[in-house]
Amino acid sequence: MSTARLTQKEMTESEQRELKTLLDRARIAHGRTLTNAEANHIKKEYIDKLMAQRELAAKQARKLKKQQAYKPDSESTFSWSASTPARGRR
Repeated sequence: MSTARLTQKEMTESEQRELKTLLDRARIAHGRTLTNAEANHIKKEYIDKLMAQRELAAKQARKLKKQQAYKPDSESTFSWSASTPARGRR
């Protein structure tokens, strides 16, 4: 089950700021403006990291939902008298 690649528009504001910060740090480290290939490489790595984090969070949420799912009591049996009125139908 392959998920679609995350785009910058789908990122939250804080994630977009973090990406911009990473690009600025790389630009400062190189001492020049980044080429498209360098910028795309940084973006790709960051998006891969984000997708992995989101997949892990989704997996944990599914696990928690499964644990909290309603499980009927296997010891008790269905009681017909509990679901029908005692005086019968009038």
